[in-house]
Amino acid sequence: MQPIGLFDSGIGGITVLREVRRRLPEEDLLYLADQAHCPYGPRPPDELRAIAAACAGWLIERGAKLVVVACNTASAAALTDLRRRFPDIPFVGMVPPVKPAAAHTRSGVVGVLATPATLAGDLLRDVIDHWANGVRVVSQACPGLVEHIEEGVFDSPATTVLLRRYVVPLLDAGADTIVLGCTHYPLLLPQLRALVGDDVRLLDAAPAVAQRVAQVLHERGWTGAPTGTPGSVTYATTGDPVRLADLIDRLDLPRGQVEPAVLEGCGAPHGPRHIA
Repeated sequence: MQPIGLFDSGIGGITVLREVRRRLPEEDLLYLADQAHCPYGPRPPDELRAIAAACAGWLIERGAKLVVVACNTASAAALTDLRRRFPDIPFVGMVPPVKPAAAHTRSGVVGVLATPATLAGDLLRDVIDHWANGVRVVSQACPGLVEHIEEGVFDSPATTVLLRRYVVPLLDAGADTIVLGCTHYPLLLPQLRALVGDDVRLLDAAPAVAQRVAQVLHERGWTGAPTGTPGSVTYATTGDPVRLADLIDRLDLPRGQVEPAVLEGCGAPHGPRHIA
């Protein structure tokens, strides 16, 4: 069976894989964590497009029938380019869930947490222009947060300080709904919930992405009769497979074999900085 391919700069996109797994349990999944180039957020658009093309090409060479760009930053910078480069492969990207946020807010203020590159891209601006419908959208860049997550530093005082720095201005502005505009951020849901309380809605795009994947497969006739047999989950990383496997275990994400991967022609790699 040809797998569904997914990629992100690191572990964050596994939050999307988790939702695809729940919705399509019999599909084989192949996930590429490009940890050698993590984080994507500070990188310029041209470099992001080259990295995304290398990731997509790696998955397609291994038989992926559909590719999920499980990263808001890469989707904003590269989704159009990927569809042009690989016209025979359907791509599903991340769209920050501003539409449901605008529909659900009671205060009329929606917050968006995202990487600097996502906030600078046209995709988020277009979504806000099209769907905000008079709702005030307050955006907050979160530099450094992805690095903390990739290092597995979830409950440290430093991570709490960062979260508070980014979340409190949204609450002070009156936001009662906060969009998680990076696939890494749902991995901090317990910490976020402790900060915002029970009255603030936290929205993640992953369930909608999984629904879109299922729709595309159905439209193309790529879904067979249910077999009752779970599909396989395989991970690959351009970083350290042992460290990725440890993070997957610690976060109780779907288990699978973890393999090394090498990408060609996509810029100088660097791992996430050390978090004290």
